[in-house]
Amino acid sequence: MALVQERGRRVIKLLFEVGHLYHRAALDPLYHVFCQDPRYEIAFSCSYDAESRLGMFNRSLRHELEARFRDEGLTVARETHGFDVVIVGDTVRDPQRYGPTLLCFVNHGTGFKNILYRNLRAQQHTRYQIFVEGDYRVHKIRCAGVEGCSTVHKVGLPKLDPLFWSGYPTRTQILRRLGLDPERPTVLFAPTYKPTCIDRVRESIVEATRGYNLIIKLHQYSWRGKYAPHWHHTIYERAVTQASHAVLIPVDDYNILPYMHAADTLISEASSTVFDFLALDKIGIIFVLSYDALRHHNGEPLLSEDPQHFLSGAFLHIHHPDEIRDAIAHALCPGAERRRLARQYRDAYFCGLDGQAALRTKSTIERLLDEGGHINDPQERPWLRRRKWTRPSGSYMMVRP
Repeated sequence: MALVQERGRRVIKLLFEVGHLYHRAALDPLYHVFCQDPRYEIAFSCSYDAESRLGMFNRSLRHELEARFRDEGLTVARETHGFDVVIVGDTVRDPQRYGPTLLCFVNHGTGFKNILYRNLRAQQHTRYQIFVEGDYRVHKIRCAGVEGCSTVHKVGLPKLDPLFWSGYPTRTQILRRLGLDPERPTVLFAPTYKPTCIDRVRESIVEATRGYNLIIKLHQYSWRGKYAPHWHHTIYERAVTQASHAVLIPVDDYNILPYMHAADTLISEASSTVFDFLALDKIGIIFVLSYDALRHHNGEPLLSEDPQHFLSGAFLHIHHPDEIRDAIAHALCPGAERRRLARQYRDAYFCGLDGQAALRTKSTIERLLDEGGHINDPQERPWLRRRKWTRPSGSYMMVRP
């Protein structure tokens, strides 16, 4: 693709397709390194975020989120065509929206869900440059047979880079900002929206963490009502008002990284934070849900690993809320063998935990641009076209399936 020439220098037009607000946690470190290079003309879009109203109507949040981007001094793209590079935090619904471009996929967080492999399988004709955190992900993508015409690049996890940069807030600073006691051990409760342990744990997490700090960080979908019910957040909004040791992170605070940094242990079931927490050389707790019962509508498992055995010997595994308090005590004082196994897993799953993953991603993108031949050039194929909905004539009613 011919790059724009401006005043004698090459200008590379770069779009960050945030998709959903919480994807920014993975994309912000990349923006940090690209914006320091004057060759890049950078814009943002946020195409897919929405919230459900009354359980029936989905309201797009695009305009208000892009207004937030403008308030931060970011440029918002008027159109998604015409960019040399598009960086996305997830597979995109309509690749043709971006035209011929170097389409770079830096996953916002996978852990051991299989949604990444399902999405890639559905888009085998889309050429992604897939940037992953280590050999584990390379192996899983190839074993799933979902590369298609995409290419996988092992660079590390840009999302974690800020922890290695000078000036990042300390644990004490983060806890004091939240109104919590830095002298207390801190528990991070970070359930995902599906499959979730929220309906099992509910408010019991607050009582089980008396004497500790408790940070509750819900998945964004647990606030929006579109893919998960609103009670996911309302029960914790009520619970923390009665507990001075607990805080609920609001929905607009999209980045969980500071709270992983401040936490001494983590409780989750299948969130990608289980995977990320391992990289921080800390011991977490996995709330085990029945692996066989966790299925998509077509019978395919929701998870790519059995949670009962994932990180076996390193992380704690529990099955009932009554086990939470004992598990916290053990996670805070792990034995030498548990620590050894956790580091062994970390080294197998991650590469380059050095704050340079975003720079390696940038370097790879520039090499691909220089080489040429890596552009995704979507055609108007029938399976890529978005079907247009036509309002029926006469009276009608909407029925939710």
